[in-house]
Amino acid sequence: MPLRFALFACLLAPSLWAAEPAPVRSVPQLALERYAGQWYEIAKLPMFFQRQCVSNTTANYSLNPDGSIKVVNRCRKEDGSEIDATGRATVVPGSQNAQLEVSFFWPFKADYWVIGLANDYRWAVVGQPSRKYLWILARTPQLSEADLQAAQQIAVSQGYDLRELSYTPQTKGIATESTK
Repeated sequence: MPLRFALFACLLAPSLWAAEPAPVRSVPQLALERYAGQWYEIAKLPMFFQRQCVSNTTANYSLNPDGSIKVVNRCRKEDGSEIDATGRATVVPGSQNAQLEVSFFWPFKADYWVIGLANDYRWAVVGQPSRKYLWILARTPQLSEADLQAAQQIAVSQGYDLRELSYTPQTKGIATESTK
């Protein structure tokens, strides 16, 4: 009997350990001039600094003369006021512009990898190698169900756990870079 139990345990043991997912991959290349502009947050696995944001979260990217990218994140708080944060992103060498490092508070940097992108740049999936944070962004305040499912499938295929994914309400009166 102990021999059968030991054999059974050896056969079962590999299935008890989940295989490590493959490393997160960014898209093969990103045209920064097409990516620049206004994006609306559709869903997220949020970073700590987003804890006060309840709606109307946007990101605006513009190219700086030195090749870096100006990042302006904005959102609405529960009391109706807006908060924003301005940062600077730089391209990770060899990433074909698809992997960035963003800094809002020098000297701290965070990975910002575009891991999914519609061919026409109407939506993007942004993550990082740790899979702790994720953003689904769109050029419009809403995303079709089909596009949202495509973006979510990209995240899942890269090993993201979407059980904690939260959706961002986008309502009238959204602040944009051009209205500030």
